[in-house]
Amino acid sequence: MFDRIAAQLNLTDDQKQQAQAILQASRHSAQPVTQQLKQNRQALHEAIKAGKPDADIDQLAATSGNLMGQVTAIRTKAFARIYALLTPEQRIKADQLGDRVHGMFMGGHGHGHGSGAGF
Repeated sequence: MFDRIAAQLNLTDDQKQQAQAILQASRHSAQPVTQQLKQNRQALHEAIKAGKPDADIDQLAATSGNLMGQVTAIRTKAFARIYALLTPEQRIKADQLGDRVHGMFMGGHGHGHGSGAGF
């Protein structure tokens, strides 16, 4: 997906290298948090199966929300760093591509629903 978006934005080789480095660093930073999130989701599943009280589920859910927020922050910061690399013309194109570009950076699949709110 990166190559397709990079081609649509007409990124230079230097921009591609910088963007890939930013994305790799973002994935590295997010990895321990996503592992915690996976463990937390398992704990939620186990709490349901064990019939834990609502307070326990609320606590696990709050932790899950916090972890998702951390992952979102990591990805959004990477997204902002890459957006800053773009020329004004590339930013216009990225904004027009909307969800497809946003999905690439936010870890989704970017189905391109045409919101136009890409960046």
